[in-house]
Amino acid sequence: MTDRPLPAGVELTELDSGLEVVTENVPSVRSVALGMWVRTGSRDETPAQAGVSHFLEHLLFKGTERHSAIEISELFDGMGAATNAATSKETTHLHARFLDEHTDEAFDLLAEMLLAPALPPDEIDSEREVVLEEIAMYEDEPQDRVHDVLAEAIYGDHPLGRRVLGRAEVIGSIPVPRIADYHHARYTADRIVVAAAGNVEHERIVELARRMLSPASGSGARPNGVPDAAAERFLFYPKETEQYHICFGGAGIARGDERRFALGVVDAVFGGSVSSRLFREVREKRGLAYSVGSYSEQFVDRGTVAMYVGTRADNVAECCEIIGRELARLHADGITEQELARAKEHIKGRMVLGLESTSARMSRNARAILFDVPLLSLDEMLERVEAVDLAQAADLAHALYDPAALAAACVGPDEERFKAAAGSVSPELAAA
Repeated sequence: MTDRPLPAGVELTELDSGLEVVTENVPSVRSVALGMWVRTGSRDETPAQAGVSHFLEHLLFKGTERHSAIEISELFDGMGAATNAATSKETTHLHARFLDEHTDEAFDLLAEMLLAPALPPDEIDSEREVVLEEIAMYEDEPQDRVHDVLAEAIYGDHPLGRRVLGRAEVIGSIPVPRIADYHHARYTADRIVVAAAGNVEHERIVELARRMLSPASGSGARPNGVPDAAAERFLFYPKETEQYHICFGGAGIARGDERRFALGVVDAVFGGSVSSRLFREVREKRGLAYSVGSYSEQFVDRGTVAMYVGTRADNVAECCEIIGRELARLHADGITEQELARAKEHIKGRMVLGLESTSARMSRNARAILFDVPLLSLDEMLERVEAVDLAQAADLAHALYDPAALAAACVGPDEERFKAAAGSVSPELAAA
């Protein structure tokens, strides 16, 4: 048993293999949310593997050594379970929600899928086409594509600058043995966290993990460290669209940084809520866009802050001018007392509502253990938010929202139109 501080109701055990089990008992429910998380994602890929993490996630559902893909679907349906999986830049996970009476059989099936995928060639070839269609669909959605264009502008050739879906040429040609090699190398005990929340007994989940999960050992190290500063600050992806999809962004903070609560407040004020500055100025006052806002991302060793707007050609210049003006104001002056109070209540409300879901609790606990960041109770998180003051917010706004340090990305029809407009955010962007 580890000695790290844990919230009430949360228990953590590290097995001899290095695999960790974290559970949170919620006795008021009759269900369990179970996830098997692996500390591997698109940032762990070489260029020749770009997209293999996400492709492998699909293939985990395509049969095991004991069950076909159809049998897996039938077994989960027979439990009344809801199942899914997801891949990010740093994680891959399988998860399921089911009645507590099915805990053993659901655990058994998820464990088998995670560690013993059959990788049948016929299923792989079929799923290649599915993923290639997913990539093609994504290419047709510029409002999503632009965020990856921004990541490329910020991170350059580092894997954090590549999209999770990967490249079509890799997915279309990567051989089965290389997929199997990636699975063997990355799905190791020291990279796996089993997380469960709901009407669950910790010792039962630990026993199931000991009995059913026997992954190989590994180093746990990531092959791709902190990225260097990107050479590109301006990237334009030409596409004949009705709107220009625009992002500006730059360096943020890492996942475990104590300033993440202050960043949440600043982001809520700037563009992360419907009462935010960007939403009011761009949409509510002027009707220049339907979608406008800001967000932040945290990775294990760094992060990003970003803002987005989608607008028609005639509005590009005015939208960029407003973003530039609001950025300069935030960078220089921080936020007001009234904005601080409102943002705190917004964030605290979202926290409380979010953690009423057992799936959300399971995911939160898994990420904290997976990345070795403090696992705070809800009350502790609310206290951290409430402790944010104007000086902290101003310091963070000044450090992270400097217009002169931001990169620009756009998906749209006319590069010169966007480049000229981007100059109102930072003159260097117009000259890029």
